[in-house]
Amino acid sequence: MDNKDFILVDIVGLSTSPHMNGNSFALLLKEIEGNRKLPIIIGHYEAQAIAFELEGIKPQRPLTHDLARDIIESLGYKIERIIINELKDSTFYAKIKFDSLEIDDIDARPSDAIALALKFSAPIYVASEIMDEVGLQATNNIYESEENETAKETEVPNKENFEDEESEHHVTESKLEKLKQELDEAVKNEDYEKAAQLRDEIKKLEISNFN
Repeated sequence: MDNKDFILVDIVGLSTSPHMNGNSFALLLKEIEGNRKLPIIIGHYEAQAIAFELEGIKPQRPLTHDLARDIIESLGYKIERIIINELKDSTFYAKIKFDSLEIDDIDARPSDAIALALKFSAPIYVASEIMDEVGLQATNNIYESEENETAKETEVPNKENFEDEESEHHVTESKLEKLKQELDEAVKNEDYEKAAQLRDEIKKLEISNFN
């Protein structure tokens, strides 16, 4: 694994808020060597499993991730690391890497992969391009998307379409500005669940604005 392509992170928060339904939580990852944070929305069950492990709580009977760990260990293997390696349509994907070349990397939801990583004290990595694209970067005490805005070359529109396109562009820009202000406010208030939702909405709106 090329370390330049992946960033080592740690879990720094797990929370919910009035902006989310009761079954959703924000898992907050932070790069070890830097200030960027990556919130990922996960379900209630996975959040509970992660919280139990972080707090050292042992359930009376094995939960699903405990069972998976016991099966893996009984077969003589362990998890070496997990990687959040892909982001598609606001959905994160992860890979579980074992300590044996005989086993291919296994596709998993980040929440399950992280829960298992904690069971094995395995490191958690995030692909650099994901952190660059949607990580929240501290700038002047305000977190903002790490992705830089770039100028887009466009053709001169036809005269009959110019006014409509210009009006639509201004509406989109105004909405983007409002969403970015809400994102700044959400992160200042450490409401990472709402921040993650706003980040994804901004991303979709920027893509549609460029097409």
